[in-house]
Amino acid sequence: MENHRGFERVFSYFDENGDGKISPSELRNRLGLMGGEMLQNEAEVAVGYLDSDGDGLLGLDDLVELMEGGEEEEKMKGLREAFEVYDLEGCGFITPKSLKRMLNKLGESKSIEECKAMISRFDLNGDGLISFEEFIVMMQ
Repeated sequence: MENHRGFERVFSYFDENGDGKISPSELRNRLGLMGGEMLQNEAEVAVGYLDSDGDGLLGLDDLVELMEGGEEEEKMKGLREAFEVYDLEGCGFITPKSLKRMLNKLGESKSIEECKAMISRFDLNGDGLISFEEFIVMMQ
């Protein structure tokens, strides 16, 4: 029970406006004050991934799960590393060209058109690229 009280203090710190929920902006702001750095889209992905009730915000139970379940952090780190393997250009997206090059390295020859078709299956916003957020959806 004492441990749960500690989570409540941490939760209160992140819940800037006191509404009982942590938004991606609150998460990003508070991590910044603690010396961490998180892009807004990374905060949105993290909150979306940990949000148990689908409201786009973290409740206390979500925070407890995050704090007690370090495996989620490791999983996210692993996904980031896997994404970076395919993002050969370092642009923050998997492009048809980078996908083709990576598949070639793996011994699988695909045309640019085939790579575009592969990307289109998971390209949620229709920009012809796979963002990290789309990559997470693809890997689930």
